[in-house]
Amino acid sequence: MNKVVTLGDKSFQLYISETQILTAVRAVAEQINKDYLGKRPLIIPILNGSFMFASDLMKELKVDCDISFIKAASYAGTSSTGNITNLIGLNEDLAGRHVIIIEDIIDTGHTLAKILPAFAEKNPASLKVATLLFKPKALKTQIPIDYVGMEIPNEFIVGYGLDYDGLGRNLRDIYQVI
Repeated sequence: MNKVVTLGDKSFQLYISETQILTAVRAVAEQINKDYLGKRPLIIPILNGSFMFASDLMKELKVDCDISFIKAASYAGTSSTGNITNLIGLNEDLAGRHVIIIEDIIDTGHTLAKILPAFAEKNPASLKVATLLFKPKALKTQIPIDYVGMEIPNEFIVGYGLDYDGLGRNLRDIYQVI
């Protein structure tokens, strides 16, 4: 396993191993399994970054559930632009459904601050947020975060679905910029 990777013009060092990631995924899944026993939640990952977390999370969920994806983007390079672009919308009727939005990482919170009101307008029975990674010191909005795999410092990271200008999503571990 490489301890340092170079993506484009930046180098990154190993920060969170695949083993640590999967332990966090299992912990989130255990809580969702407990909270949704006897219910059938609709899991909604936000693409692109959350696809790996969503895949591993779904493998650990024991409750019956459905999945549908939306795509939103707010990053350019290593920082959030604050501008959200919904590229692929939601087709399911959310009225009366238990909805869990899946994020790879929550830093500024701008993406969810824009998306959550649109989901709430569709009258779900409940609306929860699950994220693998949370940067509390980067948060700039008040948003509910119900399930957190790990809290991390406000450093730029790649791997396990997270990218730097499109690169690094395929890495099994998470790396921090050097």
